[in-house]
Amino acid sequence: MRPQPGDYNPYFDTYISLVKGDDIVSALEKNYATTISFLKSIPVEKGDYSYAPGKWSVKQVIIHISDTERVFTYRALSIARGDTAALPGYDENIWAANSAPEKRTIADVTEEFSLLRQNTIHLFKTFGEEQFLRKGIANSKPASVIALAFVIAGHELHHLNVLKERYGLQNI
Repeated sequence: MRPQPGDYNPYFDTYISLVKGDDIVSALEKNYATTISFLKSIPVEKGDYSYAPGKWSVKQVIIHISDTERVFTYRALSIARGDTAALPGYDENIWAANSAPEKRTIADVTEEFSLLRQNTIHLFKTFGEEQFLRKGIANSKPASVIALAFVIAGHELHHLNVLKERYGLQNI
């Protein structure tokens, strides 16, 4: 099943449109294999590279992918479990500025993503159709569990494209 318009903030259309097919768990598994291979191929010396002043480093982008996955997985879990509380947004730039990438290596942030994604996949495998169709409010907008799962997958693909195109990592 795919998310339906009205089940999520239209801002996320770009991410959701990047995800192929209707099976979110399969999409996350496929993305995982591709992403891990790509991240492991990034040379160590590229970790602190930023393509322009004020832009995130490669490590910050990878940390951002993981941070966002954690936030959206929490939102999905909360809604799937029937919590009706409105869930807050977050400021990705504040989080990135406080992620301490200088204390991390590419291998470390890759391992973090790997473990997180395995956990996300396992969690989503436990959800049935009823949980995926539940809706709540996240960042003052409607959000279904299935939409949040698709955003996780599409957000990852979006940032992999950014790393390849803007950071010059397409040929590694």
